[in-house]
Amino acid sequence: MIKTTRILILPILILLFATQTVAVDIGMAGAVRRKTRELDTKVLDHKNATVGNTPVVVNSPVTIDEKVEALLAKMTLDEKIGQMTHPDSASLKGREEDIKTYFIGAILSGGNSDTSDNSPVSWADQYNLYQTYATQTRLAIPIIYGIDAVHGHNNVYGAVVFPHNIGLGCTNNETLVEQAAQVTAEEMTGTGINWAYAPCIAVARDERWGRTYESFGETPELVKKLGVAHIKGLQGTDLSQKPNVVACAKHYMGDGGTNQGIDQGDTVLDETSLRAIHLAGYVDAIAAGVKTIMVSYSSWNGIKMHRSQYLLTDVLKNELGFKGFVVSDWDAINQLTGPLSNQIATSINAGVDMVMMSGNYASFINTLRDLVEQGTVSQSRIDDAVRRILKVKYELGLFDNPFEDRNYLSGIGSSAHRDIARQCVRESLVLLKNNNNTLPLAKNINKIIVAGKNADDIGNQCGGWTISWQGDGGAITTGTTILQGIKNIVSTGTTVTYSVDGTGAAGSGADVGIVVIGERPYAEGTGDSETLALDTVDLTAVNNVKNAGIPVIVILVSGRPMILDTVLANASAFVAAWLPGTEGQGVAEVLFGDYNFKGKLSFSWPRSVDQLPLNSGDADYDPLFSYGYGLTYP
Repeated sequence: MIKTTRILILPILILLFATQTVAVDIGMAGAVRRKTRELDTKVLDHKNATVGNTPVVVNSPVTIDEKVEALLAKMTLDEKIGQMTHPDSASLKGREEDIKTYFIGAILSGGNSDTSDNSPVSWADQYNLYQTYATQTRLAIPIIYGIDAVHGHNNVYGAVVFPHNIGLGCTNNETLVEQAAQVTAEEMTGTGINWAYAPCIAVARDERWGRTYESFGETPELVKKLGVAHIKGLQGTDLSQKPNVVACAKHYMGDGGTNQGIDQGDTVLDETSLRAIHLAGYVDAIAAGVKTIMVSYSSWNGIKMHRSQYLLTDVLKNELGFKGFVVSDWDAINQLTGPLSNQIATSINAGVDMVMMSGNYASFINTLRDLVEQGTVSQSRIDDAVRRILKVKYELGLFDNPFEDRNYLSGIGSSAHRDIARQCVRESLVLLKNNNNTLPLAKNINKIIVAGKNADDIGNQCGGWTISWQGDGGAITTGTTILQGIKNIVSTGTTVTYSVDGTGAAGSGADVGIVVIGERPYAEGTGDSETLALDTVDLTAVNNVKNAGIPVIVILVSGRPMILDTVLANASAFVAAWLPGTEGQGVAEVLFGDYNFKGKLSFSWPRSVDQLPLNSGDADYDPLFSYGYGLTYP
C-alpha cells in the first residue's frame, strides 16, 4: 500500500514543481537590461508509471489554460491576492522590495507618475527594475504594467501624440485609427510598458462632460467601429508577439451618459436604452478579443458600477462571455460606502478582478486576506480573478519574454510615426464655414498675421492626458505648433507675423488673418463645463483681426463643440481642429490646399447650452451643425 501510494504521488509532484531558469544582465548604469525566464514543465514518461497493472497517464500543461491551472495550483492565498493588486509606480519608489514582499502582479503609472527625467530610456529602466523584483519571487510571475496611453504614449517626453478620440472620430477611418494604435503599441514597447488603458469607448451624449474628447462620437455605431479598430491596432493578431500590447476597453459602462454631463455622475436610463447606447461598444470589443475592461466611476440609476454584480458578472462575464479580467479605476472602490473591508468585499464580489490602489496597497492586501479567511469573499472568487489575470499574462507572452526590448526605443517619436499622426490630423479637421472660398490659401500670399493663444502652444493643442494628467500649456514635449506649420509651408517670400491678441493687425498690410482659439488643457473633473463658452481673450483676438478689414480664418482647438456666439459670424472660414496633438503641420497642409478636408462631425454642434443634451435622432433636433456635417474644397 505504501509503495503503491509513492508511485502515484511522485510523478504528480514532478509535474507541479517546474524548474526555473533566470538570467540577469545588469547594464553600466546599474539598471537591468535583460532577463529571461523559462518555466520548464517536465514531460512524464507515463509508460513506466503504474499503480498495480494500471498505467498512470499525467498530461503536462501545453495549452494556456492548462498552464494557468498548473500555476494556480501552486499559489498561496497571498500570492493570489498579490496578482489582484495594482499600485501606482509613485508609491513604490524606494519601496521596490514590496513587489517581492506582497507578490504584486501589476503596476501602473498614473497621469502624474513620471520617471526622473521622463525620457524613454528612464521609462525602460524603471520597467525592467520592477520586472526584476517580480521575477525574483517564488513563482517568478511577471508584472503587467499599465498606463493611460490614450492618444499615443502620451506620458513620455518625445513620444508622438495623436489627436484625441474626438478628432479620430471625425476621420471615420478604421484603417487610420488602427495604424495610430499600432504606433502607440510600438512606442509603448520601447519603454517596456505592455498594457494601454485604451480605447475609451464611451458614447458621450452631453458635451458639458469634461471627458468628451476621449469619446469617438455620440453614436454607438461610430464608437463600436473605431473602438474595434483601436483594439486591433494595440493587440495585433498575435498578442504574444512584440510590439503588441494589451488593450483595455473603458469605462464600463454609461460614463458618457451621465445627467448633465457630470463626471463620475449618474446615468439615469432604462436598461433597453443602456444596452443600445452604452453596452453596444463592449459587445463588439469582446468579439474583437479585448483582454481587459475598466469599470466606470459612474453610476447607473444610483448604483455605482463598481458594486454592480448584475452588470459586471451577470451581463459582462456570463451573458457576454468576457474571458479577460476586469480592473477598477483609480481608487474607485473607495467611493463605495462603508469601511475599506466593505468596499473591497463589495467590489470583488461584484466581479472586479484587479484593484487600482494608488498607494494603499498593503491595507488592500491584508484586508482582502482577512475577508477570504472569514468567508466574506470566497476562495472560488479569488481563483476566478487570478485565473483571468494569469491567462492574459500568458497570452501576452510575459512568461517567455518579460523584459523590455531596446530595439523599439529608437522608434519613439520617429518621423515615420509622426507621418501617421499628421495624416490623422489632416483627416480629423472639419470645415464648418468657407465663405467665398476663402480656403485654401495660396502659399505665395504676401503677408499673413496669425493670432490667438493656441496658435503657438504645443501643450494647448495636445490637451489633457499629455505628459501630465491634466495637461499643461507651453512647450511640454516635442512637436510642431500650428504657427510653425504655417511658417514651414508658405513660400520664402511670404511674411508671417504673430500676435497673441491680434493687436497690430490693423495697418499691418496683412492679406489674411488666421486666429487659433479654444480651450486650455484639462482632464476629468476639472474639464466639466456648464457654459461651453469661449475665453474673452479668444473673442478679443478674433475682433482685433476682424477690425483690420481682412478675411479671418478661425481655427478652434478644443475637446468638444463650443458655443460660438459672434465668432462664427466674424469668420470668413471656420475650422474645428479638435486637439490635434503634436503634429500641427497637418493643420497647415490642409489650410494651404496640399490636402482636402475630409472630417465630418462626430458630435452634433449646439447653438446654445440650453439645447444640451443634443444628439442625432432627437425629436426636437435643431443643431447649429448636424452630426456628420463637414465641407470640402470644390
